[in-house]
Amino acid sequence: MELKILNDQGHSAAMLVASDALFARDYNESLVHQIVVAYQANARRGTRAQKGRSDVAKSGRKPWRQKGTGRARAGDAKSPLWRSGGRIFPNLPDENFSHKVNRKMYRAGMCSILSQLAREDRLKVVESFSVQAPKTKLLVQKLKQMGLDDTLVITADVDQNLLLSARNLQGVMVVDVAHADPVSLIGYRNVVLTKQAVAKFEELLK
Repeated sequence: MELKILNDQGHSAAMLVASDALFARDYNESLVHQIVVAYQANARRGTRAQKGRSDVAKSGRKPWRQKGTGRARAGDAKSPLWRSGGRIFPNLPDENFSHKVNRKMYRAGMCSILSQLAREDRLKVVESFSVQAPKTKLLVQKLKQMGLDDTLVITADVDQNLLLSARNLQGVMVVDVAHADPVSLIGYRNVVLTKQAVAKFEELLK
């Protein structure tokens, strides 16, 4: 598989021979859906909680006597049958939302996404991608010269200048290969990979 290497003006400057297993794999929609759902579920925090009978702040006193009133018998105001009473099966904060995805499936799904990005010409490869100082203006100028917007930039290692330049930009995200995830890959219109990042992806996803 050959990928175009773009220069600073966004034009093709050379060709890079990349792994077919990584960039020429058939698109597996069901597998991609599975790893995306699993990634989002595993990022979910179990913070929601509802109150059971023992958690509701109400009196335990019997509201009225058992017999002779003509009304249904009632034990206390905490009953789940009553308004503002406790829930029968309350959601607990320690609820587990995680999904298990095998390593082989995850790697195949990531390769499927990268291959589809390459087919749709949404994957851009550059020799290197950096800015001289941690300034948003410099990164905006660089992306504008290359004709890119709504872009995910993936570098081999963390570039502090690039990271600081992008954090205040809407529609631009910078990550290293180790932190690239399926949700981000499909969420941006353009994905920019440095040449070293391609090599690192080939090493990690082989």
